[in-house]
Amino acid sequence: MNCPQCGHPIKCYRNPVPTVDIIIEIQGGVVLISRKNPPHGWAIPGGFVDYGESLEEAALREAKEETGLDVSLTCQMHTYSDPGRDSRLHTISTVFIATATGMPQALDDALEAKIFTKKNLPPLVFDHRQIMDDYYKRFQLPASMVP
Repeated sequence: MNCPQCGHPIKCYRNPVPTVDIIIEIQGGVVLISRKNPPHGWAIPGGFVDYGESLEEAALREAKEETGLDVSLTCQMHTYSDPGRDSRLHTISTVFIATATGMPQALDDALEAKIFTKKNLPPLVFDHRQIMDDYYKRFQLPASMVP
């Protein structure tokens, strides 16, 4: 890119974009949404962090916007930063685990919002299968150990 005034080259900086994803535990499963916008498919609810917003605020807002649920964040699980995790641009996502009550509804950019268990997870977009695999390894008891 060149300066429109003098024509000298201008170095353009590209930085990763912060996002959040929220694994919402509810009724013995987790909430996933079917995306209205590309890339289409099932995903963990989440989205971009707005300017002036904390990661926690973004997680609460995105959960509400996409599922209609008021969630309580229980912990920050992990941050995923592989430059190829989102084909649209380089994102860095901090994943939160949350709890909620009620029934999820598809709102905002979600076509559907449903509750899934480990046994019936659909194919997932982005790196969300890896995120769910990590979640089940770290935070879920094996079925044989559940009371």
